[in-house]
Amino acid sequence: MHLLSLFDVTAVQIRHILTLAGYMKAHPVSFQHSLKNKSIAMLFEKPSLRTRVSFEVGIQQLGAQPIYLDAQMVEPGQRESVEDIARNLACWTHGIVARVFKHETLHKLKAAGIPVVNALCDIHHPCQTLADLLTIQERYPVDMKVVDILYVGEGNNVCQSLMVGAAALDLKLTVICPDGFGPQADFLAELDTQYPAHRIQLGNDITKVEHADVIYTDTWLSMGDKRDYAETCKIFMPYQVNQALVKRLKATTVMHCLPAHRNDEITDEVMDSTISAVLQQAENRLYVQKAALHHLFEEIAQ
Repeated sequence: MHLLSLFDVTAVQIRHILTLAGYMKAHPVSFQHSLKNKSIAMLFEKPSLRTRVSFEVGIQQLGAQPIYLDAQMVEPGQRESVEDIARNLACWTHGIVARVFKHETLHKLKAAGIPVVNALCDIHHPCQTLADLLTIQERYPVDMKVVDILYVGEGNNVCQSLMVGAAALDLKLTVICPDGFGPQADFLAELDTQYPAHRIQLGNDITKVEHADVIYTDTWLSMGDKRDYAETCKIFMPYQVNQALVKRLKATTVMHCLPAHRNDEITDEVMDSTISAVLQQAENRLYVQKAALHHLFEEIAQ
């Protein structure tokens, strides 16, 4: 079993992971032998703060050994094929956590025959969304289904994974992106096929949004994006998350997956405010990733 996207897991499994993550958060020493005597390879083509540290700490807390491999050390697809790297890693390790440029690399890593977890690619960021869902659940514990969630910015990997998570849990989500910067057409087709009754609305006019409990945004320029910075800011500035937007929509939570370009997609005033959940999201990466890893190996054992 793999976690390449949230399309790989059912709504029941997502709820199970969130419940398990909440338990792990409340009981820090629980499951400390869950992955005892196992080693997990961490193959990172992209630099990272939250993803690397949260996975390394989480793997250790589950009783396993993390082995970090950066792109300069391994050079996937250059010194040798991704499939050959995967098969070699399977000789020594029990799972692979991969932060890669292309989603197709994750599929090639499946040649290892051991669990592969997507720690970020160009299309999906499932671990981030699991942390986001846990954060929303913690802040609105009565019923997430009545929460109005707004994502504003580029329809990137974070946005797309959030859409899958929202669809799976039947959450209300509005996605507002500048014209031409929305989610990918093939992704939308897959979402509609798997979750035809989802409650997600797409648009490009932020002024038409009348209310949001949660406002979520992300950087306007993803890592490795070659778009002109000044031109990008000109296009996206009307979508900035600032105090005026928060007040108009009566939002009670603001979210950002980080790293943030302060005073571009989100202002200091909002990011450092009492309704900001950015550090809560970051912390929750640890627990959902521990829960996801435990779940994957639990499934294998059955």
